[in-house]
Amino acid sequence: MSAQDIAYIAAPTRLPPAGKLSFEEFHDWLDEDTWAEWVKGEVQMVSPARRHHQEVTSLLLIVFRFWAEAHERGTVLQAPFLMRLPEPPGSAREPDLLFVAREHLDRLRPTYLDGPADLVVEVMSPESLARDRGDKYVEYEQAGIREYWLIDPDRRQAEFYQLGPEGHFHLAAAGREGTFESTVLRGLKLPIEWLWADSMPTATEAVRSLGLIR
Repeated sequence: MSAQDIAYIAAPTRLPPAGKLSFEEFHDWLDEDTWAEWVKGEVQMVSPARRHHQEVTSLLLIVFRFWAEAHERGTVLQAPFLMRLPEPPGSAREPDLLFVAREHLDRLRPTYLDGPADLVVEVMSPESLARDRGDKYVEYEQAGIREYWLIDPDRRQAEFYQLGPEGHFHLAAAGREGTFESTVLRGLKLPIEWLWADSMPTATEAVRSLGLIR
């Protein structure tokens, strides 16, 4: 099955409640069919993703899960699943993908991650461009997320940030082709051009090429 074959149906969203909410009030209001984030006590609705966004996310999800199972190093989750970040910034985001290392699995709750993930992927759209590059970049850096991947399918551009010892993101790699080697998913060498290939590799082709199956 190819990544393109993984279907996505956008669910209708509800109107957000007025005024500021605590995280607990936001969490009680949120349901599995509503995509929203909690920022500075207010609800921010998240727009449904487009097809190419889903294809990229689905391919990376498959690769991450095979890597995590092969190495028994943690777990991978996809949106909609909240990641609650401590103060500062004190927000709750829904990354497209997040990886939680084995040593941090105690942060997992039934419906959210109580603390930062080790790796976060955001697949950008025109609607999310400023948020992903701005507020989320700052919040993820402050929270100590070790690796932040920004994927822009429209521009065919990927940026891979890694957290330095001083607590700031550094650009480890960028571009539309070549290979990126993750330090969180150690040993994973991702061909960047897969993310916008006219014929994206199938799940089997991808994981076999990466040496995750024979």
